[in-house]
Amino acid sequence: MSETIDFDRPIERRGTDSEKWQRWQDRDVLPLWVADMDFAAPPPVVAALRRRVEHGVYGYAMPDRELGETLCGALARSCGWKVEPDWLVWLPGLVCGLTVACRAVGERGDGVLVTPPVYGPFLRVPGLAEREMRAAPLGGDNLSGWRPDLDALGAATDARTRLLLLCHPHNPVGRAWRRDELLDLAAFAERHDLVICSDEIHSELLLEPDRPHIPLASLSPETAARTITLLAPSKTFNVPGLGCAVAVISDPALRARFTRAMAGIVPHVNVLGLVAAKAAWEQGGPWLTALRAYLRANRDYLAGRLATMPPLTMAPVEATYLAWIDVRGWPVADPAAHVLGHGLGLSDGRDFGAPGYLRLNFGCPRTTLAAACDRLAAAASAAIG
Repeated sequence: MSETIDFDRPIERRGTDSEKWQRWQDRDVLPLWVADMDFAAPPPVVAALRRRVEHGVYGYAMPDRELGETLCGALARSCGWKVEPDWLVWLPGLVCGLTVACRAVGERGDGVLVTPPVYGPFLRVPGLAEREMRAAPLGGDNLSGWRPDLDALGAATDARTRLLLLCHPHNPVGRAWRRDELLDLAAFAERHDLVICSDEIHSELLLEPDRPHIPLASLSPETAARTITLLAPSKTFNVPGLGCAVAVISDPALRARFTRAMAGIVPHVNVLGLVAAKAAWEQGGPWLTALRAYLRANRDYLAGRLATMPPLTMAPVEATYLAWIDVRGWPVADPAAHVLGHGLGLSDGRDFGAPGYLRLNFGCPRTTLAAACDRLAAAASAAIG
């Protein structure tokens, strides 16, 4: 296995169907924006996909009991969370799950809490589901640390608030919420009788080897009964284009509401996505261990480079492969456009509800990251004169 794990090897993605690389395909731009790593999927996943493709028949797919048991086993091993296969509702994508959760909980016009800065779809899906988005910004910043703000959550909550969308681990600030923070959020939800939809898609990407993920629903049976947990292999094993995710819902009534909200609008899960998910959760462990080590080194390299570019600051990244960079000290009107002018494509903080920030994806070979840092340094020098 060690001979096949080479995260330093660049893989040419220009001229393929890559959304990430096609965005500025006719320009000299390094695209480190969307959460899509530039690494090949684990060899066992590629082998499983090859076998399935060679079968030659790609009919409608249905997740089988074995896939559910594989996921349950993986969750038990990685974080000690005991899940039953009957709790699983399979989906073609995690954002789809966020939308379904908004449709399943409450009525038209009810409130949905979100905590910006946060992954862009959190800000959009409540309105698409005819709910009212209620923003309760996180407390803190890159230097003092980001944290849930219970006062902000309370101020944004009223009698018609029904749902809290939680990002755990958090995209883009990179926090893996601690147990005490999760207990506070669970208690808040109980006081206000809220359902929590917890996006835990980055749960296998905690970067420190001695720190396991804490699923929100694992805190207590009472918390589990009001929680919809969304998971997918896509970010961890770099298979987002294969379209496979799952909702874990232990409460039968809540699960029934979620399933009804899917009716007529949610398609079958991609047949190859199911194959990839099973292989990843079953055999992807050694590859994932090596990936986390590589990402830790990339994170530390990036932090070291950014330390030489004041006034920029980077939030400490506990999980994910995404760096949240504060560029508000630059006297430029549009930071994303400014760095793009220096050949670097990053995500605009406005998309996360936070103007003046940029998000950088460091899930790439070190040579790519080094070149990106050179371009960011040039942008920094130009910004501050």
